Amino acid sequence: MARIDGPLGDALTDLLELGFADLYLQPGPPLPAAAAPPRPEPAPPPPEPVAVEQAAPPPPAPASSETRLASLDQLAAEAQVCESCRLCRTRNKVVFGSGDPRAALMFVGEGPGAEEDRQGLPFVGPAGELLTKIIQAIGLDRNQVYIANVVKCRPPGNRDPRPDEAAACRRFLDGQIAAIQPKVIVALGRVAAQTLLGTDLPLGQMRGRWFSVQGRPVRVTYHPAALLRTPAWKRPTWEDMQLVRDRLAEGAREAV
Repeated sequence: MARIDGPLGDALTDLLELGFADLYLQPGPPLPAAAAPPRPEPAPPPPEPVAVEQAAPPPPAPASSETRLASLDQLAAEAQVCESCRLCRTRNKVVFGSGDPRAALMFVGEGPGAEEDRQGLPFVGPAGELLTKIIQAIGLDRNQVYIANVVKCRPPGNRDPRPDEAAACRRFLDGQIAAIQPKVIVALGRVAAQTLLGTDLPLGQMRGRWFSVQGRPVRVTYHPAALLRTPAWKRPTWEDMQLVRDRLAEGAREAV
């Protein structure tokens, strides 16, 4: 066995010669565990925000009748020179609208036809004559209502207005409703109803219900031109108009 030098080697050699072949170290006292670092105190939660009660802004005062009429005149003047869509290139006259600017009842059609384009007035052809009779049937004269269209210029060939054309003209229609403030609006036909209400529902699903535009009740019925082609639709149109008449009467009683 190799000898280990030094005092420790001499002691180990003596123990080995005495027969202690296996040597074990006596375990000493356990070393103290390292102290864990103190946990930081949790930060206090931020104070909850204090709700500050703010008064709601007062509703805008309703515009005077004179202001609304001036707004309508301004819109009409802008429509006369409008070139916002392709229809301006083929029109003869702009057909802005006609009737009583303070009317309780407003009709909205889809667009001018050939005769309207010549005269610059809405619903003056055969469909217009039928609309006049419908108005008279509910106890009103044509000069007591207001009549407008979704687009103010005639689509070529009397086709339906295209979505971008209706969108370009929408500010005029919205301005007319805001200025006139009718008690009831009647949408004449599918195109007028879908454009006015911003929906793609078929006419059959829009009829028989009340809708709202700018807080004004809207009723959907058939276009007079459709009644000329399909006389069977005159009866449901008359049912629609009776409901319109009753709604106007309710509004008149509430105003008293």
